Amino acid sequence: MSEAGKLTHFDASGAAAMVDVGAKAETARAATAKCHVVMQPQTLALIAQGNAKKGDVLGVARLAGIMAAKRTADLIPLCHPLPITAVTVDLTAMAPDRVEIEATVRTTGRTGVEMEALTAASVAALTVYDMVKAVDRGMRIEALRVVEKSGGKSGDFRQA
Repeated sequence: MSEAGKLTHFDASGAAAMVDVGAKAETARAATAKCHVVMQPQTLALIAQGNAKKGDVLGVARLAGIMAAKRTADLIPLCHPLPITAVTVDLTAMAPDRVEIEATVRTTGRTGVEMEALTAASVAALTVYDMVKAVDRGMRIEALRVVEKSGGKSGDFRQA
């Protein structure tokens, strides 16, 4: 395996280990993750009209995603706690049957924020599910992925 393809969270004996980023340069870094929640059209209408029994689904999910990004190191073993400088979580009702979620996280630091963006998007999606599961237990959370990252030694990455 090439050095570029080497897994970094294992030591020489194969045990899990936190990556030492102390010698890395601090650079501006950003990552964007997306996913969507597929639901019945009636469920989406309930959300879009603001008539969900638990309240403002998209607003609460946005806040949950932001809070989750800030707590990623508490949730994912071996993630470094990072000084996040910005988090945006956008949720869009897309007729006929889905909520699209996009989370972007920024920092200036020694390691990237891909995990923070993924955590923000996934927790926002879980919150949508939680807030309307009483009317639609068949919802699906789909297509969680990093769509863009910038900064650091490995450079930029983009995908649809």
